[in-house]
Amino acid sequence: MQRQPSRTELLQGTLDILILRTLAGGRAHGHAVARHIRQTSEEVLQVETGSLYPALHRLEARGWVAASWDLSEKGKRARYYRLTALGKKQLGVEQSRWEMFSRAMGLVLRAAAKETQ
Repeated sequence: MQRQPSRTELLQGTLDILILRTLAGGRAHGHAVARHIRQTSEEVLQVETGSLYPALHRLEARGWVAASWDLSEKGKRARYYRLTALGKKQLGVEQSRWEMFSRAMGLVLRAAAKETQ
C-alpha cells in the first residue's frame, strides 16, 4: 500500500518545483530565486527565507541543484544555485504531475459549480 504524502510534504513539493522552475532560467542566488517566484506569481507567492534555504539545501542533497560561491551584482559573496541534469529531469516529472493535478482540480471544481446551479 502506498503511503499518502502529508501536508508538509505537499508544501515542500510545491516549493521544490517553484525553485526548480526558477533555476531552469539560469543560476541564481537565494534572494533572486525568492524575488523571481514573487514577481512571476504577481506577488501571490511569497517565499520566506526560513523555507527557501532549507529547500535549496534539500534539493542540493538530492542532486537536483548544485551550488557554488561567487560575487553578487552588488559585489557581495553569495551562494549561487543552478539546476543539474538530474534536476532538469525531475522538473519534467514534477511539472507533469502538477499539470495532471491542476487538470483534475479544474474538472472537480467545474463539476461542483454545475451541481450547485
